[in-house]
Amino acid sequence: MSDQPTTSQSDRAVVLLRELLLNGSFAPGERLTELGLVPRLGASRTPVRHALQRLAHEGLLEELPKGGFRVRAFTTDEIWSAIELRGILEGAAARLAAERLDDRAEAAGLRRLLEELDQHLPETLGDFVDYIQVNDRFHRQLWTLSKNPVLVANIEQVLRLPFAAPGALVFGEAELPEARRTAQLAQAQHEAIVDAIERRQGARAEALAREHALIAWENLQRAFGDRALFGRIPGAALVRVPTAV
Repeated sequence: MSDQPTTSQSDRAVVLLRELLLNGSFAPGERLTELGLVPRLGASRTPVRHALQRLAHEGLLEELPKGGFRVRAFTTDEIWSAIELRGILEGAAARLAAERLDDRAEAAGLRRLLEELDQHLPETLGDFVDYIQVNDRFHRQLWTLSKNPVLVANIEQVLRLPFAAPGALVFGEAELPEARRTAQLAQAQHEAIVDAIERRQGARAEALAREHALIAWENLQRAFGDRALFGRIPGAALVRVPTAV
């Protein structure tokens, strides 16, 4: 019988291990081994090995010279660098989308998602959750319009790091007014980006998309001031936070 894992076994092990890392099940610097993770992931050693190698490639783990892997810790400077890189790549995607648009009808999907986002501007925390989900679809549709699958794959790679994704935002009940302001600002930027793409204004679309990525950094800085709020963000356990938190 072949020792090669099925795709579903490997993918399941990757997803489960990534979730464990991001929810703080392992401490930064903790050493992980194939044998130790087999019962935790409910998989044989081959899928576990694949998961460890995959997450090391994504940047959540470090491979040790003498064997095994170590859980990475992230500084706020590294998080900023990931958000900055996401902005650069999304800016490139927006520019290519504008330059490669053959017909305004190609942007119709973005327009529909803009309308859907308007319907979910947060009045409650439930609205905010819905807004984040539609926002994720909007960004992915934008990347697709770049017609550059290698660029899209690189954006996806960056998004696996804590806080780098467009939806890496968190608000509590008391922060609902701030959530509304954030969503309204983001929506105005979305509208401007789509307008630039439809007008085939590549440089403008790129600049707007890069500025848009700064919302994630502003949210992170706000969360630093509230330990409980910060702790609810996926991946917070892996981040060395400022002493002011």
